[in-house]
Amino acid sequence: MATATADLKDELRRIRWFHKIDLGGGITTPGIDDTPVKLRQAGLTDDLTGKSVLDIGAWDGFFSFEAERRGAARVVALDHLVWNAPAIGKAGFEFARRALNSQVEDVDCDVHALTPAHVGGAFDLVLFLGVLYHTPHPLMVLQNVSAVTSGQLILETHVDLNEYDRPVLAFYPGNECADDPSNWFGPNRAAVEAMLGSVGFREVKVFSTQAVGYRVHGGERSQFGRMVFHAWK
Repeated sequence: MATATADLKDELRRIRWFHKIDLGGGITTPGIDDTPVKLRQAGLTDDLTGKSVLDIGAWDGFFSFEAERRGAARVVALDHLVWNAPAIGKAGFEFARRALNSQVEDVDCDVHALTPAHVGGAFDLVLFLGVLYHTPHPLMVLQNVSAVTSGQLILETHVDLNEYDRPVLAFYPGNECADDPSNWFGPNRAAVEAMLGSVGFREVKVFSTQAVGYRVHGGERSQFGRMVFHAWK
């Protein structure tokens, strides 16, 4: 048993972790993300008994495994960009699924190409956390997300230009946002609410807001925000 635990820890150390996942036995993955805090900010209900859950942009799978732990009957973890990145890959997700003896399904699919056929229908709950601002075609992506949502969507995103009441999006053509060229857009609150309404969500509420600080458009470190939206069909 001691050898098995040592081997597990050795394999764990070789993986580039993003999420902090409690694997039991006193072992937590050394992710750089403060995932437990994000879980509280997201407002995931405590009881998901019998629900179907789709986690878009799953990465290491923290939210997928948490949904399963909370009783979800079916959980699908979906990713493409991270799982196919040479420096990151899917090793974290596969390691955690094995260590947790989890039944979470995995689907490799770009959200721009997502359809119900890719994931086996629509889901009671869809998690879309930290993905929207990485998409060059946000409205099209939200149409795809809506098509696989039969009940509730929880969306978390970077936001910009919240001083405007009308729907607007900041466009980042290079690495202007946090020195990351994969950050494409910073929608404001009104834009997220309007886009969700236009793709078929009848009710949209802001669940939580967080201030974050990083450079945008090459300026000095500035305060921008992140928001969690809950939306229902």
